[in-house]
Amino acid sequence: MIKNFEQDTCTLSDYEKGKILPAVVEVLQGCIGKQKAITNKKIIHLYLNDYAINPARLRKILHYIRTKHLIRGLMATGRGYFIAESRQDFEDYIKSLDGRISSIKDLQQSIKGQMDEMFPK
Repeated sequence: MIKNFEQDTCTLSDYEKGKILPAVVEVLQGCIGKQKAITNKKIIHLYLNDYAINPARLRKILHYIRTKHLIRGLMATGRGYFIAESRQDFEDYIKSLDGRISSIKDLQQSIKGQMDEMFPK
């Protein structure tokens, strides 16, 4: 769970695991290759209209799918989610993750510096 985002990042509920997760897995299994990428918004609009879900919770479900290896090779890009077709897809995604980690670390250091300037110990 992430501080200040507890509702969106809490563990999956039984409803999410039992109803929404299987529906999302079914949708994504047909998204093989970048050309078949599908966005979070489209997944909700086209396939999950009958479920109680918001974009943040869908991202949590997608994170769960990837970290639990429920769909091997599930990538995420600005164009949507898709299943990798090549090693290059994995390498590109890992580079993207590395860039995001670096950016978050830079932001963290900047915020710590601002805190120390504004509220010295």
